[in-house]
Amino acid sequence: MSSSAKKVAVITGASQGIGAALVETYRELGYAVVATSRTIAASDEPDVVTVQGDISDPATAERVAATAIERFGRIDTLINNAGLFVAKPFTAYTREDFDAVIGVNLSGFFRLTQLAVGQMLRQGRGHVVQVSTSLVDHALSAVPSVLASLTKGGLQSATKALAIEYASEGIRSNAVALGVIKTPMHAEENFDTFAALHPVGRMGEIGDIVDAVLFLENAPFVTGEVLHVDGGQSAGH
Repeated sequence: MSSSAKKVAVITGASQGIGAALVETYRELGYAVVATSRTIAASDEPDVVTVQGDISDPATAERVAATAIERFGRIDTLINNAGLFVAKPFTAYTREDFDAVIGVNLSGFFRLTQLAVGQMLRQGRGHVVQVSTSLVDHALSAVPSVLASLTKGGLQSATKALAIEYASEGIRSNAVALGVIKTPMHAEENFDTFAALHPVGRMGEIGDIVDAVLFLENAPFVTGEVLHVDGGQSAGH
């Protein structure tokens, strides 16, 4: 397959956890990957290019999109995985918390997705996936999360709006809404507490999320979907 024909995935928040696993998975599928995060190291793989930067800065989004197009000529899938979660009582949030969470969860999504969709329109096809939280659909008194709901709820609504706006253009838009997943974000001493928040009695594994994204990638008749991968949380308690 020539480099211009090889499919290309752009993945944010790609240095660890779910993002790093998605980079590996899309490589196994034969995609070239452009991976970005604040701290990501250079890659020695010719089909993986890394871009260091803060996704809340539009200049980072512009460098990521330009890198994908200059190196590989296209963008087939964008996974908006980068996210910031600050759990505080609503009245305790500071202006800095607000700016940081809005910056990563909304501003980072907005500019990079604009640029990716512009390229997908030129190609006549593409797929955008947002990583959200099931707290949008079921708030928990034990996990104060207004900023998560404000930002990720916006992403879920935007996911559906994008799906409808571009349904006739060959571009799909979906989201995965997560429960609490075993990633470097969470300290191991809290695992039992987090497991108890899920009706199935365990935390999610990174592989559970990768499987969900792969399902959406390989489901051409699915668009505008928010797929809950949350151990039953959104169904009830």
